[in-house]
Amino acid sequence: MKRLMLISLTAALLISVFSLPACKKMSTEELKKSMEIVDVQTKWVSKEYRVWPPKLVLVPVISFRVKNVSDKPLEYINFNAIFKFKGETKNLGDNFLAAIRKKPVMPGELSDVITLKSNYGVEGKTLQSFQNNPYWKPVIVQLFARAHGSDFVLLGEYDVSKTIDFKEDQAVAPIVEKKEEPKK
Repeated sequence: MKRLMLISLTAALLISVFSLPACKKMSTEELKKSMEIVDVQTKWVSKEYRVWPPKLVLVPVISFRVKNVSDKPLEYINFNAIFKFKGETKNLGDNFLAAIRKKPVMPGELSDVITLKSNYGVEGKTLQSFQNNPYWKPVIVQLFARAHGSDFVLLGEYDVSKTIDFKEDQAVAPIVEKKEEPKK
């Protein structure tokens, strides 16, 4: 009985020693060198819209794909986007996403499109009101990544374009039907 227990403990110890390198925490430098951010697009989208009383809240968005430039599959990658007005230190908004999970990005391949949308933005009344809105200033987004418990690493800083991906409802003129008077 003791001999069986000793063999079991020895086997468990050997398995854990040989599998330890597989659980190794990825360094921030390894993480940064393993991926390339491509197909970056930035824009503004509607977070809230109502016709009456007029209100439109636009938030900045970044979309991108990850190219695996390493020799190992990329998996369990988390992304964090921090949106700020240019030249300011206070955050406008942010978004965290556990993006690469079940389907790893194999060496040389591209991920699906990853989109991160700020939780806060700028308020106006209509699309036209944003043309002269003093609060709609240039915004930058800092993109960070984290893998396997590593620290966050800055992947890049991007200017958010002033492109607005939103269409207001068209004004609809009421249709007035003529009532026919009953014949006498």
